[in-house]
Amino acid sequence: MKIVAVFLLSAHLLFAMEYYSKLEPYDSFVVKSAVSGKILFTNEEVEGKYLNKKTKIIEIDNNVDKIELAQTKNKLKVLDSMLNIQEKNYNRLYKISSKSAFEKDNQKIQVLNLESTKSDLIINIANLEDTIKNKILWEDKIYIYNISVKKGDYVTPGTLLYESKDLSKAKLEIYIPISDYASISNKTIYLDGKKSDLKVDKIYEVADSKHISSYKVEIIVPNPKTFSRLVKIEFK
Repeated sequence: MKIVAVFLLSAHLLFAMEYYSKLEPYDSFVVKSAVSGKILFTNEEVEGKYLNKKTKIIEIDNNVDKIELAQTKNKLKVLDSMLNIQEKNYNRLYKISSKSAFEKDNQKIQVLNLESTKSDLIINIANLEDTIKNKILWEDKIYIYNISVKKGDYVTPGTLLYESKDLSKAKLEIYIPISDYASISNKTIYLDGKKSDLKVDKIYEVADSKHISSYKVEIIVPNPKTFSRLVKIEFK
């Protein structure tokens, strides 16, 4: 009888691997400012909530950028007119045989300089439009975990604005001995003692500096009901 009990215990240790992990959101995002400016609005009401529709989270002052954008577009219109005139002048000079090559080259240089300035203005307009867009931040279908700035704050590129999390699915991370990782692919995963149809999503086949003899394993859990709870994971 003792022999049978010892055998059963040994078989359990051999064929079942047990781990514990906290059920975490599938992905987390740290949103930092790409621009400088004063915070005009923070949507503190959505902090700690899941968003079911497109919602404004933060707005940074963009009035100066809008004025500069309008002025730059006006400059581009004026420059286009100047460029059109100079191109006509060059085409006219080019056909006059009495005009020297020096005069023709000077006129061509004026055209090229205006074209270069036009290219710079187009780039400037694109940068301003991108800056204006980046000063109003919207989110949808995401959980707003934390908002780190308040109305009146001044931010610069790299300032932490808010953190969000993807709750569409969850992730379990465990570390298994390197000697065991090859055998888990053909085993069934049990969560809290219940059989599941889950599979290992990723195995990181390089040990990190902390878990020098283990590989990190990720298991994706679809449609989780709760997060941040401890889950028992078994491979049988």
